[in-house]
Amino acid sequence: MRCVVQKYGGSSVADLDRIRAVAARVARTRGDGVGVVAVVSAMGNTTNELLALAHALAPRPDRRELDMLVSVGERITMALLAMALRDLGVPAVSLTGSQSGIITDERHADARVVEVRPQRLRDVLERGEVAIVAGFQGVSRTREVTTLGRGGSDTTAVVLAAALGAEHAEICSDVDGVWSADPRLVATAVKLDTLGLDAALALARGGAKVLFEDAVRYARDHGVAIQASTTFGPGSGTLLTTDAAPVDRPVAVTSDDQLVAVPLGPDAAAVVAAVMAGGGRVRRRVGDVVHVDVRNAHGGLTLPGSAVASPIAVVTAAGSGLGERADVGLAGEGALADAAVPVLASGGSGDQLWWQVPPDRVADAVRAIHALR
Repeated sequence: MRCVVQKYGGSSVADLDRIRAVAARVARTRGDGVGVVAVVSAMGNTTNELLALAHALAPRPDRRELDMLVSVGERITMALLAMALRDLGVPAVSLTGSQSGIITDERHADARVVEVRPQRLRDVLERGEVAIVAGFQGVSRTREVTTLGRGGSDTTAVVLAAALGAEHAEICSDVDGVWSADPRLVATAVKLDTLGLDAALALARGGAKVLFEDAVRYARDHGVAIQASTTFGPGSGTLLTTDAAPVDRPVAVTSDDQLVAVPLGPDAAAVVAAVMAGGGRVRRRVGDVVHVDVRNAHGGLTLPGSAVASPIAVVTAAGSGLGERADVGLAGEGALADAAVPVLASGGSGDQLWWQVPPDRVADAVRAIHALR
């Protein structure tokens, strides 16, 4: 049967009134004769509150136990949304990530999906019911509860869309689609009607909050179209697809201040292993230093020897083949110089160009690079 997968983020299900509104939105979609799988995040700031509880108890909480703890947030939401739908007369059933057939590797707090077994979801849809799935989680091959890291609910939606052959994965949030920059920083930012998944992946890796790396990569690799939509307000959203026309200029600019620079030192392999074990993701190597995303490094990184991580910030421009456009890179350096923003390092590859700037100058840097569009 025709089906879509819709994902609702924490702000969309932050309280009971919003959960009721989401239930009404899901019911309208089902009323159009389309089967619906709704993937939900934890309510509001529930995940952060659970993490704070863990850190108040133990400075470096065990990552397995963190997964057991934070996975309950999405389970609360899934049950409440199923209740709200049933109250509207819509048959619905809530399912955990493991009940939905999401199998992951054994990496706690930042697991990767290795297989999806969607038969139970198909059975639910064939009975005419809405499936409500707890996002952000799965079960490992050794039967451990795992979570999928930052943006894990988006990843859940995309992998289920691929497994079910859904028409698309709709990522619903409080933002109407993908913009050329954060409109809170850049007054001239515009919403993008379409965006190639390669450029979207470059933005996600660059720190864009509305896109998440694992979800976009999986969509690109498995041919899943993503519709980024606003949950409640009017708006046309952004369609992310491999069919988007390439654009050889910066289509969007983003920034990331959740990075640290880690010196590799004489035992580079040990440093990289420690970064990965602590939940860090290496973004790039710049000489004898690696830039590391620490969003999933709950409890911080424990580095060998005398290695010390230093906070940094990077601004990224995305566009088709932009990493090979030396002229655009030089124009970016010129724009930053005109804005009196120091460039501490720079580079590019694939669909991205990047500039490391002082953390307190990120907003100025984003505005300067955005002016190149």
